[in-house]
Amino acid sequence: MHGHYISPPNSGISLPPSSQPDNPAADPPAYAPRGVFDVRTFGAIGDGVSDDTEAFKAAWDAACSSADNSESTALHAPSGHTFMIQSTIFSGPCQSDVIFQIDGSVVPPDGPEQWPKNTSKHQWLVFYKVGGMSLQGGGRIDGRGGKWWELPCKPHRGPNGTTLPGPCDSPIAIRFFESSNLTVKGLQIQNSPQFHFRFDVCHNVHIESIHITSPALSPNTDGIHIENTNNVQIYNSFISNGDDCVSIGSGCFDVDIRNITCGHGHGISIGSLGNHNSRACVHNVTVRDSLMRETSNGVRIKTWQGGSGAVSGVTFDNIRMDSVRNPIIIDQYYCSGKGCNNQTTAVLVTDIVYSSLKGTYDVRSPPMHFGCSDAVPCSNITLSDIELLPAVGEMVLDPFCWNAYGSLESLTIPPVFCLQEGIPPQPILESSIDHC
Repeated sequence: MHGHYISPPNSGISLPPSSQPDNPAADPPAYAPRGVFDVRTFGAIGDGVSDDTEAFKAAWDAACSSADNSESTALHAPSGHTFMIQSTIFSGPCQSDVIFQIDGSVVPPDGPEQWPKNTSKHQWLVFYKVGGMSLQGGGRIDGRGGKWWELPCKPHRGPNGTTLPGPCDSPIAIRFFESSNLTVKGLQIQNSPQFHFRFDVCHNVHIESIHITSPALSPNTDGIHIENTNNVQIYNSFISNGDDCVSIGSGCFDVDIRNITCGHGHGISIGSLGNHNSRACVHNVTVRDSLMRETSNGVRIKTWQGGSGAVSGVTFDNIRMDSVRNPIIIDQYYCSGKGCNNQTTAVLVTDIVYSSLKGTYDVRSPPMHFGCSDAVPCSNITLSDIELLPAVGEMVLDPFCWNAYGSLESLTIPPVFCLQEGIPPQPILESSIDHC
């Protein structure tokens, strides 16, 4: 596997170009460019079996503590090697920007039985309180999720998709927590036991040209999940997995998603929000110029009964649907179990724009579903240039609306007659937005 280093602007770092794959037993380099910390220099073997955790931690510490005021530093995992790393936290803050360059392969212990007993099974690679970091390269991060997916507790293991008793903790492959000015670029990430990426309490996140894959039936393998994170850009990437392609949780705003291909999984989701009567706030989200291919949902907003807060200022523009089960869906009755009763509060959903959404849908479900709360109607839904045709079979002529208010800026295919005009008769809870 050959990766070519692309330095961020003004990084000052120059890594040697990739050549023929190295012999894993080869000696570490006799020299390295200034500011580059090759994990082999710190004892990494890279044979896929030896534990290289301490070598990666030592290389990280060296790069993180290197005080070169004008330049970035780089941890380098070179091509031709497979590095096995146990669950590890790479902590900041660092003295300078750090490039985490993966040109080889990185894997965890193979399954729950190989996972060290005294180590958290909730996460694998964690970056905590780092700023100005780039995770990049031409390499592969393989979460080896297969044995985790077969745990009895997973949704598809019991009869009719039910779960069975037993331990269920499964690690998120890559987690960023309380970090800022982050770039993820160029990598292949596959087969995570659970989420592939998760960003919590982060600011200024740029994700570009990554490739995420896991099987269609791999449970809870969201491609990218963000929570309490803002100023996020996700561009020019491919995600094919068993759950949400991108999921946007509470506390997120200023999110721009562009030129993404989502395959097999559950499409792009805002939510679920408002679980356990919580306050949830999401605003200023744009998804554009993207493709949903054979996903169970296209673009979805999902909230639980109860809760408070608001989803507002969301635009879905120029999105192609290819045999999608639910191309457009607002579901304010989301429930992953039993006993979800109707409640008198809800997360407000308002100012949602659907523009130039075209393609084909699976006729088992209506192509448009606006299932809004009895307690707090959806408001100011705008549809324009919608053209959704059945992939096979007769057109479903009856989009579903419940307590949904909005307008059509152009004729739609299929026609939509069920949106209510104007504003809801009861006052919309403006405080829901004010407090977000």
